[in-house]
Amino acid sequence: MTLRYVAFDALTDADLDAWHRLRASNPALDSPYFHPGFSAAVHAGRPVQVAVVRNERGAVTALLPGHREGAMLRPVGWPGADFQGPIRAPGTPFPPARLLTDGVKRFAFDHLLEPADEFAPWFESTRVSPFVDTTGGLEGYLGRASKSGKDNMGQARRRTAKAEKQLGAIRFAADVVDEKALAEVVRLKRGQYEATGAADYFAEPDRVDLLTRLLHTRGTEFAGILSTVHAGERLLAAHFGIRSGEVLHWWFPVYDPEFSSLAPGWILLRELVQAAPELGVGRIDFGRGDDEYKRRAKTGEMSVAQGVVSRSSAYRVARRARNSLITAAKSSAIAPQLRSIARRLRANNR
Repeated sequence: MTLRYVAFDALTDADLDAWHRLRASNPALDSPYFHPGFSAAVHAGRPVQVAVVRNERGAVTALLPGHREGAMLRPVGWPGADFQGPIRAPGTPFPPARLLTDGVKRFAFDHLLEPADEFAPWFESTRVSPFVDTTGGLEGYLGRASKSGKDNMGQARRRTAKAEKQLGAIRFAADVVDEKALAEVVRLKRGQYEATGAADYFAEPDRVDLLTRLLHTRGTEFAGILSTVHAGERLLAAHFGIRSGEVLHWWFPVYDPEFSSLAPGWILLRELVQAAPELGVGRIDFGRGDDEYKRRAKTGEMSVAQGVVSRSSAYRVARRARNSLITAAKSSAIAPQLRSIARRLRANNR
């Protein structure tokens, strides 16, 4: 077995064919984050290096795309990639320590899809990543949903009627290519980050460019999807995500806070679940997090892990101590004052 780092645009047609073949052989890799189209879109604005693993016959057995930051390797799309891990057939070995070559001293991950047995010794924590099974559309969902999920969908139906009465006709677009609407998604999301004290993902201009590229990437095997709900001329809520095959990843949902009493996010989600069969979507992945709406709406969940592969035990101890400090800051009574400290600690995660 050999491992060599290759620039994404230096991969051969045979390498990309192997990528597609290995992914297709492993149902766990059906998320759009594992499609080479995601790496291609990211690479257009930010260099992507791919760890290519070959067996003794020279055949590609695994690939792992990522970004080099000095001695650090991070998963492709970080910090916006909600699923991470090697592209390989089930049961194919992938020794994580082999990544530590060619100047790479650490591989840090924060959404590594479980199970990933060889990575388990490097795990620091795991968290749930909820999803919604949309098979059969809204009727199918309601047959599987929890009581709270059903209740919220019922409330969304009533609030849709209320919004229409107050603001004008409700218009839902499941998949629209509209750069103006995408710019509004980014604006509202940045306002949400500021209001909650979260790190501003869009502070880096190349990330806005990435969404624009994805918006214009069309097709059923890999594409960006922008969904909007208008009441009259007002945008109530919108969502930009990515899809591959039957899986849609819920990535950047937003709503106009002026109409928060109407629960516009639930209105949008209800419309999207209802439209899922027409879109060819059988599952919506929410991504990691314990947000209340995710807990209420989910029909199932996966697990993702956070950790780092490093030969330095001192580095791993220091990293765990820093993570403990961040966790304590979040749960502290003075958490709002400590958020900026926590953000700086995360940014210095080298």
